[in-house]
Amino acid sequence: MQLVAENLTLERGARRIANGVSFVLESGTALLLTGPNGSGKSTLLRALAGYLRPSEGTVKVRGENGAFEGSSESGEVAEVCHFVGHLDGIKTHLTVKENLAFWATYLAGPADAKQSTAHRVEDALEQFALDALAEIPAGYLSAGQKRRLGLARLAVAKRPIWLLDEPTVSLDVASVKVLTDAIDAHLKAGGMAVIATHLPMELASVRSMQLGRAQVPA
Repeated sequence: MQLVAENLTLERGARRIANGVSFVLESGTALLLTGPNGSGKSTLLRALAGYLRPSEGTVKVRGENGAFEGSSESGEVAEVCHFVGHLDGIKTHLTVKENLAFWATYLAGPADAKQSTAHRVEDALEQFALDALAEIPAGYLSAGQKRRLGLARLAVAKRPIWLLDEPTVSLDVASVKVLTDAIDAHLKAGGMAVIATHLPMELASVRSMQLGRAQVPA
């Protein structure tokens, strides 16, 4: 599978945020989006997810045989993406396990039919080091624990494209390692990730794109 962005021009209000953004991302690879605040990292992620329509250009997904599978305009790209933004998206009155059970049910697709909701939740608790917190209401968690819980939705439903906006915010060193291990496992399984970040991330297969300059991936 490939995620293909072609000559994207992105605007918010009357302001042009990015111009001429193009890249092709292959399965098994991560793309780090870097650049100063306001350079368009979050806006680009939202455009890739289908939440924001580009003023110009296209976002497409190609299948393993190179055939066109869908575009952001038709909605197919959104259906194969996990988008995790600045907000953790958790319900504070529910326990950690109940939050993940909600996401596991809400996000489930055909690829998840082989595993029960309970099994997928248990896997996510283990992968994001939340086992000991499973029965605790999410409102009692620290900022870093809430962030890990928000990110753990990535593990409860299989989607090939992860779009992550500043995922390391509020995470300590150990939690960043938990996250990078999860991303590496996703890439090893043939997934891909686009990550907006101000910090370097040590991933096995990664490229970078500096926004705010000539927007061509290294």
